[in-house]
Amino acid sequence: MSSSRGSPIDQFLRAVDGLSRPAKRLLMAGWDGVVASGALWLAFCLRLGTADLPPEVSWRVLALPALIAPPVFAAFGLYREITRYVGPRFAILLFWGCTATTLIVEVAVMLMQGRGTAMPRTAPVIAGILLFAVAGGSRLAVRRFLRIQNRTLHRVAIFGASDVGAGLAAAIAHDRVSSLVAFFDDSPRLVGGTIRGVRVHPMRDFDEVLARQGFDSLLVALGPASRRASRRALEHAAARGVRVLSVPTLAEISDGRVSVDAMKPLAIEDLLGRPPVEPDASLLGANVKGRTVLVTGAGGSIGSELCRQVLALGPKALVLVDNGEFNLFQIDDELNRSLRSAAPGSSRPAIHRHLASVTDAVRIDRIMAEHRPDTIYHAAAYKHVPLVEDNEPEGAEVNVLGTLRVAEAAMKHGVRNFVFVSTDKAVRPTSVMGASKRLAEMVLQALQAEYAGKAPTRFTMVRFGNVLGSSGSVVPIFRRQIEEGGPVTVTHPDVTRYFMSIPEAVQLILQAGAMGEGGDVFVLDMGEPVRIADMARNMIRLAGRTVRDAANPQGDIEVVFTGMRPGEKLFEELVIGAELVPTTHSSVLRAREQFMPWGKLEQHLQRLEAAVSQHSRPDVRRLVMQPTTGREVGASVR
Repeated sequence: MSSSRGSPIDQFLRAVDGLSRPAKRLLMAGWDGVVASGALWLAFCLRLGTADLPPEVSWRVLALPALIAPPVFAAFGLYREITRYVGPRFAILLFWGCTATTLIVEVAVMLMQGRGTAMPRTAPVIAGILLFAVAGGSRLAVRRFLRIQNRTLHRVAIFGASDVGAGLAAAIAHDRVSSLVAFFDDSPRLVGGTIRGVRVHPMRDFDEVLARQGFDSLLVALGPASRRASRRALEHAAARGVRVLSVPTLAEISDGRVSVDAMKPLAIEDLLGRPPVEPDASLLGANVKGRTVLVTGAGGSIGSELCRQVLALGPKALVLVDNGEFNLFQIDDELNRSLRSAAPGSSRPAIHRHLASVTDAVRIDRIMAEHRPDTIYHAAAYKHVPLVEDNEPEGAEVNVLGTLRVAEAAMKHGVRNFVFVSTDKAVRPTSVMGASKRLAEMVLQALQAEYAGKAPTRFTMVRFGNVLGSSGSVVPIFRRQIEEGGPVTVTHPDVTRYFMSIPEAVQLILQAGAMGEGGDVFVLDMGEPVRIADMARNMIRLAGRTVRDAANPQGDIEVVFTGMRPGEKLFEELVIGAELVPTTHSSVLRAREQFMPWGKLEQHLQRLEAAVSQHSRPDVRRLVMQPTTGREVGASVR
């Protein structure tokens, strides 16, 4: 921070900067008048080669520019321009203002007594050139002073020397607190060049440039896909203590996902390690547009995003079902606010909300009878592994029997499409939660095989990994722990998980529902799994903190390993068998997996229902886990 004292000129300019806007405009007009008259006097001197003016030239001639220039400049809008941000546009306006002033002075002198016979014809032209130089130069000098005074410079670098990066560099040139010192880009055609005088370096030279230039922030001017492709480079920058910030792209701004000024710390979502899967627009609305759609678990992480995306696709009606009053109120209020803010003439789907449990067969039947949905997205479930381990009967009741109740009602009332939201924890499950979701899949597979051709309902299952930001995700837990100063708790150093964003997961659900032929289990090609310990360290660094470990005992936040929890797996899988069949979507695959015939499974479910009603935890666990091991005889394959 600069000292409050300085030269008299510095003190004067600081005083001027503190004036009101009208006072500043008046001061600039007075300055321009003085400069205009002085320019005409100097033009006489240059033209005649002497400082003595001819006796025929009165003081009124020299006063003319002082009276003409300020109103002409005001007419061209020069006093509306803020000096701190003057640029090429101001130079153009100033040129035309000086040209107009010169012409008016020429005409005025010709109309004066003596018709200006004592004035050299070129004097006003020279005066106009001098006026342009002094008026423009003085503003540039003041702009320079205002940018230097009273600020602490942050030295920043930009990753991405594309149009977005160049535009960002132009914005930083007007920033009062930042100084751009380097560009980084791995494009061979850009490396070695300069943008606005700043050199473009390859990312492999990051450490060398950082040591030489000493910047403290890296602004990432890349799209979401490129950010993920550059994951290791960004992780390396964060590990070096550099604050990594993402800059919104034009596509993100136009889509309404972020605002123009939304420069924010790079999110862990940007470092998933794979590009997002592009949706097929023809599949997204196939089972939604113009139809009545019912969503169970409508207030949950996946259910609420399903409601948002379904509403945007133009359904005839949207039916919300949830057994949590607050969650149901929140999503209903949000959707209705969205409808009220829609453009005039937009479609207004009817929204119906029902406070109901999927285990209440009578209530679910009456909801179906009232609304006659065309498509059901069944997202209602208990999904927290440790909680379900401690409450096994409740988990089995909602996840298995609740799915059965909704499926039976769907077949009874002629629902065309039933899409079940599943999880990778259903594959070779070690927990009651995972086993209950796999058993629910088997229920739908068996019903499809048993009633194919007898009931119109097509059952489809969509299986994917963890979603970032959901109530069951580690990401919000890690963020809270980092905000509290740590430690960040991870169960095991080697635990890995697949991750995707909630909007991407919902897009998959919508598309899979359109591709389903009946009894399908769809999985997404999710790339490589992510080590949770690495994710925790990255989140600490992205928050601008350092990791405390053996290599850095003075770090800010420690990662602590707490041990595996009951039912937790070291790694997750997406398929039980090895057979995957391609679909029309390049990143969506169809799994072929075993299930029990309905006649055998129905008896098993009756025993499970009895065990749930008696709250017999051992029996519930055995009846949920047993059929998911693959040891059952008489299994079918679809």
